[in-house]
Amino acid sequence: MQLFFYNLFLFLFKAGVRIASLKNQKAKQWIAGRKYIFQRLEQSISKQDKIVWFHCASLGEFEQGRPVIEKIRQLFPDYKILVTFFSPSGYEIRKNYKGADYIFYLPMDSAANAKKFLDTIHPALVVFVKYEYWYYYFKNIKERKIPFLLISAVFRTDQPFFKWYGKLYSQMLNSFTHIFVQDRQSKALIQAIGFNDNVSIAGDTRFDRVVEIAEQFEPIPIIDNFCSNSKVIIAGSTWPEDEKMLQSLFQDKNDLFLKLIIAPHEINKSHVEEIQKNFPSAILYSQLANDSSIEAIQNNPLIIDTIGILSRLYKYAYITYIGGGFTRDGIHNSLEAAVYGKPVIFGPVYQKYREAVELIEVGGAKSFSTADEFRQITYTLLNNKEEYNSKCKSAEEYVHSNAGATNKILNYIQINRLLTN
Repeated sequence: MQLFFYNLFLFLFKAGVRIASLKNQKAKQWIAGRKYIFQRLEQSISKQDKIVWFHCASLGEFEQGRPVIEKIRQLFPDYKILVTFFSPSGYEIRKNYKGADYIFYLPMDSAANAKKFLDTIHPALVVFVKYEYWYYYFKNIKERKIPFLLISAVFRTDQPFFKWYGKLYSQMLNSFTHIFVQDRQSKALIQAIGFNDNVSIAGDTRFDRVVEIAEQFEPIPIIDNFCSNSKVIIAGSTWPEDEKMLQSLFQDKNDLFLKLIIAPHEINKSHVEEIQKNFPSAILYSQLANDSSIEAIQNNPLIIDTIGILSRLYKYAYITYIGGGFTRDGIHNSLEAAVYGKPVIFGPVYQKYREAVELIEVGGAKSFSTADEFRQITYTLLNNKEEYNSKCKSAEEYVHSNAGATNKILNYIQINRLLTN
């Protein structure tokens, strides 16, 4: 019966995407990216290729998997890396990633698709990053006895595994050779439903990724020039509610002696124009990039209307603001900011992100719910040097003390000879 409802879900999902594609660009990309997918796979991958297949739901999961991808590429050069995405948000941004040999959308789950896909790519090792559970793919992987890892996994009591109707999902967990979870709570939860021998705590590979980015930091000349010697708030991955909070703070910006850089989560034309309405004197990053004669006026907000620089951008901050804290899904990646040893501020929806909770606990971050609270936190950080320095130190130490998940995963692969040179 549960499999019946799973198949019904797959049918309704595909139908819903097709209807949405009439108006929604991402849905249109989701369909277009899967057109002739098996023909393109067969033309790309040869029978002689030794494949390690990584699957990432979207961009965030890719960034978690990236340290492991690059380490495997370094240690096992005879293997080729295949990365698949479910969402256009990941594929469209990383389709030209040089660290993988092949990058494709994952065909929709079905018995026929799973068999054909695995016949085509014949992987030596499969790695799923954090989550996404596809019954027919998992069933085929297990039947073929392919080593199968889940990395950076997080389990919560509200997931189907721990509900009366979750038997099918528990069966899927049986497909994994080993599950690497991020924390003790996750391990305890799946041990309670019978998973003991193949579960270990490795931590979150995102810590390794952000440390690597910070160590390889490359300056951004345009940002250097804009910031000059000013104190700057870098607001990353913002949504409209975040931008309203920032607008309320900067209404009396002359009293703050601060500059503001906003890197919105969505850089589509309508969102950027909305930010410009809130900040009429704002300058676009693309304007500065295309016309070096433009001079950034003191305290003018700068809007980042390009992608790919946010993780470096936080280096320039005096205070970092992480967007998404007023949305249903919650805040975005706070580690990208904390790794540089900068205080982190975000809205009230953050509880399902372990790193955000722990950053607050160790004193590296603060959360707020109202514009007045936001203003108070900002003024305190600007005027209380001792508290500011304490938060900087706590943020940086937290990130570095939690690095190392990638090496734990690679040690398992090497000790168990899942890949050989």
